Amino acid sequence: MDALQRDPRVLAAIRETIAAARRSRAGPPPNWASEVAERYRRASDPSLRPVLNATGVVLHTNLGRAPLARQAVDAMVAVAAGYSSLEFDLPSGSRGRRSEHARAILRRLTGAEDALVVNNAAGALVLALDALGQGGEIAVSRGELIEIGGSFRIPDILARSGARLHEIGTTNRTHLDDYARALRHGVRALLIVHRSNFAQRGFVATPEPRAIAELARAAGVPCIHDLGSGLLADLSPAGLTGEPRIPDAVAAGADIVIFSGDKLLGGPQAGCMVGASAAIGRCRESPFARAVRADKLTLAALGATLRLYEGGADALREIPVLAMLLAAPAELELRARELAGCCPRSLRTELVPGSSAVGGGAFPDAQLPTTLVALSHETLGAEALALRLRTGDPAMVARVGGGRVLLDPRTLALEDFPAAAAALAAAAEPGDLPQ
Repeated sequence: MDALQRDPRVLAAIRETIAAARRSRAGPPPNWASEVAERYRRASDPSLRPVLNATGVVLHTNLGRAPLARQAVDAMVAVAAGYSSLEFDLPSGSRGRRSEHARAILRRLTGAEDALVVNNAAGALVLALDALGQGGEIAVSRGELIEIGGSFRIPDILARSGARLHEIGTTNRTHLDDYARALRHGVRALLIVHRSNFAQRGFVATPEPRAIAELARAAGVPCIHDLGSGLLADLSPAGLTGEPRIPDAVAAGADIVIFSGDKLLGGPQAGCMVGASAAIGRCRESPFARAVRADKLTLAALGATLRLYEGGADALREIPVLAMLLAAPAELELRARELAGCCPRSLRTELVPGSSAVGGGAFPDAQLPTTLVALSHETLGAEALALRLRTGDPAMVARVGGGRVLLDPRTLALEDFPAAAAALAAAAEPGDLPQ
């Protein structure tokens, strides 16, 4: 009884075991104590765990998107372990502003006059609409009223910001004159939303962002450009083209350009805002800015990631997302052979051609060639084997296709192979499936 009072997880494990036994057609467990102990162990483990990503989806939203560069991890640990100069100016000994930590480097990398970092891109968009829209109407092309992950929709975000949606154009074609008519109607701002998670083809038309920004400037209203993924590097060597680069969007003249830190940028979750000093300044001074401000860990990791870009080739080599996207097919084939060699003998392996995905709502049409390791087990089906991999320690998430488990080495670093071998060995062992 004392144990139950001291630790509520014990009672919860007992209740779960009894409930599972009542649901099971096989009857009660052979050993009640062992079953309770196992459920207690699961409850004691953290639910947020490291995972080996063998899916080949580089920016896997459900698996935390971008893995951080070693330099970014080190920077986070350095400020997390003690106190930091988050809002303290060391030379003067007076209070500082956290918004200054990434400001200068973002300006240098993007060519913008000013910059501000908040906790995510959706928050950045709400902040921009709140500060610049002033509760008025915001003009958006019907072809850009997109839904992003988790059922978040641009119209809903507009409504939450207090702005009112003014739809222009059609689903497939929007012309510059549609924006001009909206300005004559009295809209407070023009919003451009990059269609990062789907593509339009056929009879389509969209004005260039530069033309929209110039039209807004002539009318004296702000232009906001939501880029989504936040690309700084040149990924054309991997055949990845069509995604706008941040410096190009800034040069096109939008008052505010918004992008994510944890997608193609390869850093932590963050909403980055760059652009004209007057527009960014209004966002910085908005009362809502405090509600979406970035914490010290985010600023530390983002700053370290951005400094790698200033090193040029260092970014392509050190930032995991970029290294994975630029991995050559020949290199991936060699890694697939090594990964297959890590598999226990009870797993039949075959190397098959396949494709990886960028993920994260970026380059939706891109198919990156890779070599997959196809696995089959003499007694376990593919879904059962995949379940064992997901629930093992370490946990591994893989694809299932054609009745086999598929491992993509693009998203498994070489240093992950020993852990992957352990996961595969444990999954292939005889035993009951997890409940």
